[in-house]
Formats: sequence, structure tokens, C-alpha cells
Amino acid sequence: MSEVNKPRIVIVGAGPAGIRAAETLVAGGLSPIVLDEGERGGGQIYRRPPEGFTRPPEVLYGSEAAKAVALHKTFDAMVAAGRLIHHPRSSVIAIADGRLQVLGGAGSRWIAYDRLILATGAMDRIMPVPGWENPGVYGLGAMQIALKAQGAALGRRLVLAGSGPLLTLLAVQLLKAGGQVGAVLDTTPMRRQLHGFAGLSARPLFALRGLAMRWRLAGLYHAGVRLERIEADERGPVAVLWRDASGREQRTACDAVGLGWHLRAETRLADLAGCDFSYDETWRQWLPKADAMGRARPGVYLAGDGLRILGADGAEVAGRLAAAACLQDLGLPAPDIAVDRRRLGRFSRFARGVAEAFPWPAEAAAGLPGETVICRCEGVTAAALRDTVNFGGGEVNRAKSLGRVGMGRCQGRYCELAAAEIVAGSAGHDCARAAGRLRGQAPVRPAPIASLLQDATADG
Repeated sequence: MSEVNKPRIVIVGAGPAGIRAAETLVAGGLSPIVLDEGERGGGQIYRRPPEGFTRPPEVLYGSEAAKAVALHKTFDAMVAAGRLIHHPRSSVIAIADGRLQVLGGAGSRWIAYDRLILATGAMDRIMPVPGWENPGVYGLGAMQIALKAQGAALGRRLVLAGSGPLLTLLAVQLLKAGGQVGAVLDTTPMRRQLHGFAGLSARPLFALRGLAMRWRLAGLYHAGVRLERIEADERGPVAVLWRDASGREQRTACDAVGLGWHLRAETRLADLAGCDFSYDETWRQWLPKADAMGRARPGVYLAGDGLRILGADGAEVAGRLAAAACLQDLGLPAPDIAVDRRRLGRFSRFARGVAEAFPWPAEAAAGLPGETVICRCEGVTAAALRDTVNFGGGEVNRAKSLGRVGMGRCQGRYCELAAAEIVAGSAGHDCARAAGRLRGQAPVRPAPIASLLQDATADG
């Protein structure tokens, strides 16, 4: 196939899913375009520090160092050989008429595609806590980025709170780097964590590694806690008030707080690309629909945590499958997918086990005190959000138009899930599914006004 006749395939995201998708397409004789917000390929889990950073991979990635290095080398080799076109520090802010609007250092431009693979990953899933709107309160992912990219802890004495594997992993990483962690507060009771044992057994070594990390935290880790509030002054947090599993009130001094309840899929671009969604009862969030290979709609493929939250290993498999589906649909030779299909099934069972062991605290979110700020961008409280239900019914888009929840810079990425629980509960629904989901809108990232006024005919 000549270069002129080759289809233009664009991959959004250069994490494990995006890199393996690119590798599969390159092996099939194609030259994809890879767009990524990072400077170098690797994604969040295998995020690379700046050039000249001296900490070795074993320190940055722990037991996953060999995987990270292999993935980085694969991507760098394809870039160096000119087998793909890599646009780093590039954010896709809109999709329309078979084109992507891409915001980069040189401004905004449009890039056309024949086939699109979205490997957009996931982000922290946050439940608001009274006082979380203060400076010095971060997502667990933000704390991990600072640690990997700059070797910095975002505070001198930290409290980490939430639930899920990242809570334990980040605590261990911070301690290994010399950070001071005052407490690791898990809102999931220990007996509930055991519910996911059957699913976790699909990857026993991975599960045992998590238990070993938990053991290293010793007395810092507390399960089944209830978070009361984050105390703060003009400089930021000073303490976290919480109740232990027995109901006793506790106070842990700190100057920074990290929050996170596992992950939520990043689906805004899938929405703009016209993908259908369904509500997943296990994950308590809306996820795009796709077949086992990642086909979401004609010409659009999804891979990685933006489709199914399977972790880095699962994302690599999903990336290969999405690319193989793309090759099949183009009538080109595709690799044998039998082994990857079996592996994906195993990773899916494990992921379901994680979701069952560390569930989203829906009841706690629905019952947040009225003064709790739900939308940090717009300062919308739980009481104000509940008031919208009286005028607009129990639907989050109506609540958004009436009360501005989800209208800020993050477009609801941090507040939508909790807001849906509050709206549903106030409307008398027993599940956030009934409240619907916030519709994706362009631009999906903050963008300069000038970039939105540019001539839309420019095609990169």
C-alpha cells in the first residue's frame, strides 16, 4: 500500500493502550498519528520524568519497572524510526465531521482521520468531603504525578483518604521516597474488601503484592473509617477529622490531603465521537459501549481505562485488540488475537473483584451535609444542588442548567458522580442511573478563546 493510499489513523493517548495500539498498527504496515498531552509516551501509570532526572526506574515504578522501560523503549523506537507521527503536549478539545481539534504549543489546528482509536485512560474518582475545596487538597493521581515527574511530595505531613489500590500504592511510594504520611484512611470496611476475593484470585500474584504493600503500612492504615471533615486555615489543611471502624472520633494533623476512590473512566471524547453509553452497576458510572475488540461505532475504537478500567496490563491488551479490529475492518492482515482475548477476560474478572472490594461510597455521597461543596469550580454546595431537584426534577443536566454544577474548568470530572448520587437521592431514586450523566461538550479542556476563533479549515 502506498503512503498516499494509506488510511489516516489517529490514536489519542500514549499510555499503555495507545502505545500497544500504535505498535500493532505499525506492524501491520500503517503509520498512525499519536496525540498525547504528555511530553513523552508512557501515560499516567508509567509517567516519565523530565530529561536529566536521575531517579532510576526501579524507584519510580517499583515492581513494574521492567514493564515501564520496555513500553518506553518500544514507543521511542517507533518515533525514532519515523514509523509513526507523535504530537506531544497536544490536547484534543473537540471532535466534529471526522476531524479532531487539537490544542498544542503552537496553538490550535484540525487533524482529519479515517479511523480513530481513543485511549484516553482514567482519572481519580473523588467523593467530596467537607473542607475538600481548600488549597492543599489533591487527588491521589496528582500526588503521584508530582512524585514521579519531580520527585516531590505535595506536603510535609500527608493524610491519604479514599479507597482502592492506588490509596495503598501511593502511600508506599511516598514512604519509600522519604515522605511523611500521618494516616491512610480507607472508607471501605475490611469485611467488604473480602467480597472481591473471588475476582482478585484471577491475578493472585498481583493481589499478594497489594497485601504486602498493605502490610508495610502497618499502623498507618485504617479500614472502615468515616471521614468527617478537613480542617483548614488560610494556608491549607491542618487536620483531618474522622471516625474509626468502632465509631471513635480521631484527628490527624497534616498540611496536605490526598483523596481518591479508585478511578473513573475519561469518556468526554468518546461522547463527542458519538459513542453510546450504559450505566455499569458495579463501577457506579456511565461507560461507553463497545464490543470485545473495542469497536464502539464505525471507524471509532476504544481501548484502555477509558472503556474498561482494567489497569496497565489490561490496557496493553485492549490497545492491541483495538488496533487488530481496525486492521480487520480495513481488510488488512491482523495478528492472532486468541491469547489476548483470553487475557482480557482474566483482567476483567480481576477488575470486577477490585470494584466489588472497594466500592464507590454511594450512600455517603448522597448523604453529604448541605454545606459541603460539591463542585469546587463553581462553589456549588450539596444544599444548593438538592434545591435544583425541586425545580427541575432528578436529572443532572437539568441540575447543571439550574445550579451550575459541572460548569467549571473540569466539566464535572470531579463532581459529576457525587452530584448524580445527590440528585438521585433527593428525587427519591435508589440508583444514580436515574439521574443520567452530564453530556460532553467541546472544548473538553480549557482552551484560549483565540483557539476557538481560528479558521477551522486548517488541517494538520
